[in-house]
Amino acid sequence: MAVPSHQELPARVNLSAAPAPAPVMPTTLHSKMDELEGQLLAKVLALEKERVALGHSSQQQRQEVEKELDALQDRVAELEHGSSAYSPPDAFKISIPIRNNYMYARVRKALPELYAFTVCMWLRSRSGGTGQGTPFSYSVPGQANEIVLLEAGHDPMELLINDKVAQLPLSLKDNGWHHICIAWTTRDGLWSAYQDGDLRGSGENLAAWHPIKPHGILILGQEQDTLGGRFDATQAFVGDIAQFNLWDHALTPTQVLGIANCTGPLLGNILPWEDKLVEAFGGATKAAFDVCKGRAKA
Repeated sequence: MAVPSHQELPARVNLSAAPAPAPVMPTTLHSKMDELEGQLLAKVLALEKERVALGHSSQQQRQEVEKELDALQDRVAELEHGSSAYSPPDAFKISIPIRNNYMYARVRKALPELYAFTVCMWLRSRSGGTGQGTPFSYSVPGQANEIVLLEAGHDPMELLINDKVAQLPLSLKDNGWHHICIAWTTRDGLWSAYQDGDLRGSGENLAAWHPIKPHGILILGQEQDTLGGRFDATQAFVGDIAQFNLWDHALTPTQVLGIANCTGPLLGNILPWEDKLVEAFGGATKAAFDVCKGRAKA
């Protein structure tokens, strides 16, 4: 398809990075693990006392207490020696090995009407620097370009919302994994673009006061010229996609940094990255993969 013309009120772009967010505090997940470990240790002590008190009780009762005590001690050991890095429950990636118009993944969940959103994902491009194609596109009846992230040819990466366009100062040309987050709100069309936890650019007047329409089709790896189809190989994404999450509000810079550093994991409240929600088609593959393994930064 022809890339839509830029809107009459161009999005103002601020390419200066935002001040470095404050260091990420210990996550709620870790706090809960500490609390759980304390509860388990207290239970172990109580069972030890019960085992002593059962010295003259039946053999069966003693065996039941011993079994429960062993299970609790094993769980405490897991908590004490487990990795602090985030390992998501649905750790997988979608891979599209070659540029074509038939490999893609479809998200099996309808979106509601949105007045703001943040979309985050891990991307590894294999395009060879000739344009990253379309990591994702969301179309609705009557509007194929409701939300599109696209880099065509040698043009900059662009965010399309309702056919309005903002250029994003993002780069995926080194064939490595990068964490990308884009936040937008209908109020004044404000947007922000993050790469690897850093704010790379922001602007306004991008489809201002336009609500994102519900019940469309979300495709990973292809740009939709019609609802759910008519893909163009020249606009296809080549590479790997993981941890694609969508929220109905703008995440804070600290939250974005925590996700990118794998120290503050978050799943999208509108669309979480779950195996059951993502289906691969046309030769695109789905494989187990934990993008955060060994990557967490203190």
